[in-house]
Amino acid sequence: MPSRDLKPAPPADDTSLPARPPGDRLDRYDVAILAELQRDARLSNAELASRIGLSAAPTWRRVKWLESQGIISGYRAEIDRRKIGLGALAFVRVDAERNNGEATALLEDAIRALPEVVSCHYISGAGTFELQVLTTDLDAYSRWAHDTLFRLPNVKDIHTSFSLGEVKSGAALPLGHLQGVSGSSAR
Repeated sequence: MPSRDLKPAPPADDTSLPARPPGDRLDRYDVAILAELQRDARLSNAELASRIGLSAAPTWRRVKWLESQGIISGYRAEIDRRKIGLGALAFVRVDAERNNGEATALLEDAIRALPEVVSCHYISGAGTFELQVLTTDLDAYSRWAHDTLFRLPNVKDIHTSFSLGEVKSGAALPLGHLQGVSGSSAR
C-alpha cells in the first residue's frame, strides 16, 4: 500500500508556493486530478494526492491552478431529482420570433433567470434553443409553459418532448482525448 502524505494542504492564501508553470496543455497528473475529482469531489487533498501519485503540496497547487484557469469551474452535490419531487424532465425546443443580437440576448437573459431550466443550448437546425426543464409533474410543466415560457420575450413557438426514463445522466466528462498528454513531471 503506498504511503500517504497526511500533512494538511497549504492554506489557500499561501503565496510562497510557486505557481504552476504556464502552458495550455494538461499533463497526466492534471488529467488524473480531473478524473478523481469527477468521481468524488469531496476527497481531501491528501487522499487525492495519494490516488494520483504526487505529494500533497504539488497536488494542491495543481488543483488551485486548474481552478484559476476555469478548468474546474465549481463543486456541487448530485441530487436525485425524483427524490425531491421533480418527476418531469422535459426537452424543449424554443423557436425565436427574431434571431438578431438584441432580441436573442433578451431571451437568453430571461431563460437564465428561470430555475426550472437546468440546461439551455443555442442550437443549429430547427429552433433557436434547446432547454432541459424540470417540474414536479406534467400538469406543473403545462402550467409553467403557459404562464412563463410562452410569455418570454421573442418566443414564437415551443416543441416539448418528455423523458420516459433515464439511461444515463450526470456523467463525468470524457477525458480520453487528454490521455496522450506530454510533460508528466511533477510540479
